[in-house]
Amino acid sequence: MPDLLLALDQGTTSSRAIVFTNEGDIVGMGQYEHPQSFPADGWVEHDPEAIWETQMAAVRDAMVHAKASASDIAAVGITNQRETVVLWERATGRPVAPAIVWQDRRTAEHCHQLRARGLEESIQERTGLVVDPYFSATKLVWLLDNVAGARERAERGELAFGTVDSFLLWRLTDGAVHATDVTNASRTMLMDADKCAWDDYLLELFEIPRQLLPEIRPSASTFGHTTPRALGRELPVSAMVGDQQAATFGQACFAAGMVKNTYGTGSFLLMNVGNRRAASRARLLSTVAWQIGDEWPVYALEGSIFATGAAVQWLRDGLGIIASADETEALAASVQDTGGVTFVPAFVGLGAPHWNPNVRGAIFGLTRGTSKAHIARAALEAACLQTVDVLEAMAKDAKRPIRMLRADGGMASNGIMMQMQADLAGVPVQCAGITETTALGAAWLAGLGAGIYESTHDLVPLWKEGRTFEPQMSLEQRGETLDRWKKAVRCLCEEPGG
Repeated sequence: MPDLLLALDQGTTSSRAIVFTNEGDIVGMGQYEHPQSFPADGWVEHDPEAIWETQMAAVRDAMVHAKASASDIAAVGITNQRETVVLWERATGRPVAPAIVWQDRRTAEHCHQLRARGLEESIQERTGLVVDPYFSATKLVWLLDNVAGARERAERGELAFGTVDSFLLWRLTDGAVHATDVTNASRTMLMDADKCAWDDYLLELFEIPRQLLPEIRPSASTFGHTTPRALGRELPVSAMVGDQQAATFGQACFAAGMVKNTYGTGSFLLMNVGNRRAASRARLLSTVAWQIGDEWPVYALEGSIFATGAAVQWLRDGLGIIASADETEALAASVQDTGGVTFVPAFVGLGAPHWNPNVRGAIFGLTRGTSKAHIARAALEAACLQTVDVLEAMAKDAKRPIRMLRADGGMASNGIMMQMQADLAGVPVQCAGITETTALGAAWLAGLGAGIYESTHDLVPLWKEGRTFEPQMSLEQRGETLDRWKKAVRCLCEEPGG
C-alpha cells in the first residue's frame, strides 16, 4: 500500500514540494523560485503560469529525490500563500491577468472608503478581519473593474476566481474541481467565519458574482483526484490549507493557548483558541485555523507582519550589503547591539496590530559609526520587535499570558535572532525540529483526509522538538529596546500621510 504523503507548498517567493513518510520524515524535496513583479509603488504581482510551472518542477524533483513514483503516494496536500488572487478562464484555465499578491496595497483607497462609510465593524463581525488591502475581496474587485471585459465575463460565468490553492487544484484536476478550504476562504473577506459559507451581504457589498467563487470545503477532506497528465496517475488531493494555518498544524499546536510564529517573507503568529471564534479588541484577526472532515472548525487569533524576511532580502537585493541571507547571523553576531539603530521595515505598510497601509519603512539612529553589521542586526531585531507587538496584543485579547512561542520558517534557523526573540518577548522560544512545518501540516492534514491517521492524537508524538532559547536579557535592557521601537513606529504613524 502507498504510504508516502506529498505536500505542495506554494509560497510567496518559491514553489516547493516535499515528500514525507507517515512518520513525518522528509525523504524528498524540490524547490524553485518564481519571479515577482513590482509594476508600481505598493503593487506586487505574480505570474500564475510561473507558479504552476515551478510547482510542477518542484514535484518532479521531490519525487526523484525520494526515489518514489506516483504509485507510492497515498495522498496529496496543498498549502499556499494566502489572500493572493487569481482570475482565470473556465474554458481554458488560462489566467486573464497577473495574480495580485497578498502584499499588494493598490486597493488602500478602496479600503479607506469602506472605513469612511462606517462598514468596517459589520465586515469584521462577519469575517473576523479588519478592512485592509491585504485581503482578497478588494483585489478581486480591482481585477473585475480594471481587466477589460472581466466583470461582464464573470457575470456570464466564463471566469473563475480563487486563491492559489484553488488555481492549483483546478490545474491538477484539469478543471474538474473548483474548490477551496475554510482557511483560505476565511482570508478573502467574503466568508462568514461562523457559518464557514460565502456571505450574501458581502458579495452584494463588493458586487462579486457568486458564480465566480469556489466551493468551500473542510481542510482535510477529499477535494478530488489529480489527472494522470498532472502527476502520473490519479492521486487523491486530501487536504488544502493556507500556509500559516498549515504551519500551526505542523507545529502540533492542537491545544487552545498554544502559539506559533512562522518567520518567512513576512511573519505570522497564530494562537489556537479552540472551537469558538474569539473576537479581537487589539486589532488581531479572528480566523479559521483548520477543519477536519465533519468536525467543528478550530479557530485562531492571528497577527500578520508584512516584512521580516523581506527586510533581509532588501539588504541583499536593494542595498547589496550581503550576498545571501545566511550572512546576517555572522554579521549580527559581530556587534554587541544595533548601535542605537532602529529599522522599521514598513515597505508596504504595517500589519498587525497597527494596520496602517500608508506608512513606509525607515531606519532611525544612523551615525558615522553605523556599519552594515549594525543595520543587519537591526533588521533581525525588527522581526523580533514586530513579533513582540503582536504577542502583547494576543495576550490582551486572550486574557492569558503567553508562556511559550513555537518558531519555524527559514529565519528560525538563525540562532542569534531566536535568542533576540526570546530576550525581547520574555518567553522561551521553542524551534521545531524541522523548519518545513508548513509542508508538514499539509501532509498531516492530507493523511487525516485520506484516513492514514485517525485524529490529531496520532500526530502529537510525531512532532520533533529542536533547540529552545531561554530569555537572558535584563528587564531594563528589554524595556529600553521596546521603548526605542515603539517611539520609531509612533513617529512613522504620526507623520503626515502615515
